Amino acid sequence: MKRQKRDRQQRAFTKGYQYGLDGKSKDQCPYSDKEFKQAWLSGWHTGRGDHWDGLTGTAGVGRNLLS
Repeated sequence: MKRQKRDRQQRAFTKGYQYGLDGKSKDQCPYSDKEFKQAWLSGWHTGRGDHWDGLTGTAGVGRNLLS
């Protein structure tokens, strides 16, 4: 059975979220394409907000990133 690949924008968002949650700089964005860079930065911004709210480690496990 074939596995369906995840949406590339969703993957960029998730990677950006993880960078933001880890407290890393947004200057480390690996994307140059405008569409993916925007998704990554959006994820980074959400991750930074969760980092500031203390949702790191097990506190952020239940966070639904797909909505």
